[in-house]
Amino acid sequence: MDFDFMAYFVNINEQMNYARNNFQRPTYDAFALTDRLFIKNFRLSKEITQYLINLLKPYIVVDSQLSSIDIQTKVLVALNFFATGSYQTSVGNSRLMNLSQSSVCRCVKKVVAALNQPEIFNTRVKFPSNIQELDEVRNEFYKKTGFASVIGCLDCTHVAIVSPSKNLNLVENQYPEYMYVNRESYHSINVQYLCDSNLKILNVNALFPGSTHDVHIWNNSNVSIMLEELHAHNYSDYFLLGDSGYPLRPWLLTPIAQPTTAAEENYNKNQMHVRSVIERCNGVLKSKSRCLLKDRVLHYKPEKATAIINACIVLHNMCIEHNIAEIIDETLEDFDLGMYQNQEPLNEHVNDNRNRNLMLGRRQRDRIVGFLVSTKSKFTTRIINCM
Repeated sequence: MDFDFMAYFVNINEQMNYARNNFQRPTYDAFALTDRLFIKNFRLSKEITQYLINLLKPYIVVDSQLSSIDIQTKVLVALNFFATGSYQTSVGNSRLMNLSQSSVCRCVKKVVAALNQPEIFNTRVKFPSNIQELDEVRNEFYKKTGFASVIGCLDCTHVAIVSPSKNLNLVENQYPEYMYVNRESYHSINVQYLCDSNLKILNVNALFPGSTHDVHIWNNSNVSIMLEELHAHNYSDYFLLGDSGYPLRPWLLTPIAQPTTAAEENYNKNQMHVRSVIERCNGVLKSKSRCLLKDRVLHYKPEKATAIINACIVLHNMCIEHNIAEIIDETLEDFDLGMYQNQEPLNEHVNDNRNRNLMLGRRQRDRIVGFLVSTKSKFTTRIINCM
């Protein structure tokens, strides 16, 4: 145990003894923790946590009872649950909180509901809405990777949930229970999201059960519709990167299934390298919000699990925006992070003469193949001239 953590609990024990002697319920100030331990327990810095508390105040109703839990405690309880993925009993019994399991459940519910309010969620998880914003994301990608015209990387990740009720109804469960069983044979929600070069999540869709194919989720995405409209109006220098399980489109570039030239192999190498940012984003998200790990199954109905996923992504983006250090956990490599490669890549040659978007997608990809070759040769020439 860390020395500063031991010192903190010495202080806690003194407060407990005082409280027992005075027949009062002990309360502890989590903000008395060191900065390092505070971030370890709650994933946010003290300053950002205080900002979050003030942000959520208008959306969390405070009970009038004397024994009601204050907003600060509610937020800290929820943050600790998201961060650790521990069962609510262990969170409630923590000396930092000292709440019953039912109280912890209510705290998490209220904070999750507040983070899902449109006024909060839509300002924290936001896909570029105009050309200027698209240019900013695209330029940042190019500066970091040298890959032109990229505005995001796309993929899906699975978040484990308990088996939903087999009683189908629109209030609790819109899909049959068996549809939540993914190809790894556990119940999950298949979460689609895309991120920028800084690992900020720009869009998320956590509405589909685990057996849903990634392509189906993408085809029902507002971003897909928006990008198709953008290209229809000749704004063709903006596209996403996806794996081979997605359909090739001018606005969604995938790897070349069977490269035959060095230029095509170079494209695949660069495409996969840049696309790895979404895998890193997934790792950072689930290291900060361990409740989303497969081994920390969410014990909630699907629609509540969706709300928890959205809440964790809001907090993830706050960490990215405020440069809060990543949680380095070497044991995370031993966990299943819920990203699975599509076993059967889509066949680009099916109906290739009748699918105009597929043909335009090939043309777009060929253009990028040539661009990467030219930039590579220019880079080599600069090195030779400098020697």
